[in-house]
Amino acid sequence: MRNTTRREFIKTMGAVAITGGSASMASGNQNKKRPNILFLMSDQQQAWTADPASPCVTPGLDRLCQEGVRLTRAHTVNAICSPSRATLFTGVYPSRHGMVDCTHTVEDYRARFRTEFTMWSQRLKDLGYRTAYFGKWHVERSEKLERFGFDTYELNNSREYQVYRESIGLPKQPQKYLEKRVVKQKGYRDFPLYAIYDEPPEGTQPYYLYSRGIEFLREAVKDPNTPWCLFLSTLEPHDPFDIPKTTFSKYAPDQIPKPANFNDDLADKPAIYRRIRAVWKDLSWEEYAQATRCYYALCSLIDEQVQRILKFLDENGQADNTIVIYTTDHGEQMGGHGLMLKGVPPFEETYNIPLIIKWPGVARQRTVCDSLVSTSDIAPTIIEMTGAEPLPDIDGRSLVPLLKNETVPGWLQEGFAEFHGQRFFYTQRIVWDNQYKYVFNGFDFDELYDLRNDPHEIVNLASNPKYRDVAERLAAQMWKQIHTLGDHNMFNARYGTFRFAPVGPDQSG
Repeated sequence: MRNTTRREFIKTMGAVAITGGSASMASGNQNKKRPNILFLMSDQQQAWTADPASPCVTPGLDRLCQEGVRLTRAHTVNAICSPSRATLFTGVYPSRHGMVDCTHTVEDYRARFRTEFTMWSQRLKDLGYRTAYFGKWHVERSEKLERFGFDTYELNNSREYQVYRESIGLPKQPQKYLEKRVVKQKGYRDFPLYAIYDEPPEGTQPYYLYSRGIEFLREAVKDPNTPWCLFLSTLEPHDPFDIPKTTFSKYAPDQIPKPANFNDDLADKPAIYRRIRAVWKDLSWEEYAQATRCYYALCSLIDEQVQRILKFLDENGQADNTIVIYTTDHGEQMGGHGLMLKGVPPFEETYNIPLIIKWPGVARQRTVCDSLVSTSDIAPTIIEMTGAEPLPDIDGRSLVPLLKNETVPGWLQEGFAEFHGQRFFYTQRIVWDNQYKYVFNGFDFDELYDLRNDPHEIVNLASNPKYRDVAERLAAQMWKQIHTLGDHNMFNARYGTFRFAPVGPDQSG
């Protein structure tokens, strides 16, 4: 979140990093190889699935949680892929970098990435890193990753992947489906929700992409004096939740708990949420559970690939000098509030994301951190950990003090996200503090949740007069972020038909 207080904090910490962190690393460790970066990213993964207490089977992530730091209150800056991914690489919010919707779904004016913002991958390339990217991109439209610091890259659904499938005796697409569930609605094409098919996991795209990553590493480790950065990005566990039967069989029906808020009638929440839930009205709980089994199995499929690449690091002497980051772009409702997928409903199932960082050699006293952090914080964190030149005028803050378990005066326990509507252009802004979460809805009444006492967001307190002061305080914080971000469309909305927030922008301080 980018506000005056936070910018002063970032400026102070930046000076510390330059004098005692990044610059000193560059000058004091000239003869020491910089750390390698292994960045592992999924798509649409709930934070809960990466929790070791979850019924989702992920021993690879469990290992990372033990060896690194799991940031339990990490939030995405936006509930769809392209805005959050562009923020991940630049450290700035969507209203600034311009990618406010998905690259492939809207007209150019809604998805035009402003290339004046430097990506951390470009900084690493400038430092001499050998770089590679395999998998889903969706950061901007050119798909020419050499412009953004990557020497080698191959994106999803490539011709090479089809050739690979053919080489192991598989058709272009799975054919032997054992079960399929599609959602039918009059006038719409059938929507594929989940499926189980008879093929080996080795035919899946995650397996192929991680194999490509391991191939890259086999070459990279031959030059011990050159650091490397490998980014692996799977489409999974994004819908449709299609999974090989051998991986699906890891889960029994009785392993799937019903979400605590599954029966929320959404009566005190915006009407659009009830309209969206109506899409799933014909699904029984058993079908929600079956979809969840497929979803968990996809998370396990990815985890199997994580185990493969961690094993390669171990066996090739790379583990002790490789920073490993695991995260996603946004979450998934998966039955929360009776909903599926993601989008405008701003619940924690969608906004709370897995974020695990393993930084070998850094003294730490904990494996779990519950500070509020954001997608925007990842770029400055990588910059500081590698000693690269800082990115100018960013909105995020380096997480290095949290990873080191340091006490930093002025660390802000607040978060901010912005949603720009995804085709239907719903306007939404979200503010978190230690306890409360406020949602400004430009299309309906607002929301306010007490996450400490109501973690499942069942009771909307926005219209409760006892919480008027809380709503006004968080709305004022929202306007402060909007003003500092330069989001003029919002900040200058002062005409009579726009004046329905708990307080107006002049209360932002």
